[in-house]
Amino acid sequence: MATATMLRPLGDRVVVKRIEEEAKTKGGIVLPDTAKEKPQKGKVIAVGSGRVLDNGTKLPLEVKEGDTVVFAKYGGTEIEIDGEEYIILSERDLLAVL
Repeated sequence: MATATMLRPLGDRVVVKRIEEEAKTKGGIVLPDTAKEKPQKGKVIAVGSGRVLDNGTKLPLEVKEGDTVVFAKYGGTEIEIDGEEYIILSERDLLAVL
């Protein structure tokens, strides 16, 4: 049975588990699931070996396992493993490390 720790991204890709945002507004209004957007923040679970440049050298990724990152809204591929949802993103879809 596969788990996220067994998931090994290739090249410049990273596996991220979304961090769920609070279901209330600052004013205390509870938002229904249909009104919530998927969070664009997550924790890096696994990283690939890096991007291969045109000259054949490998450029390591700037993020590491355990980093909290902000990523592009429509980037990546969503997958589900053992009931847990993950997103596989290219490093260029990552916007910032928190």
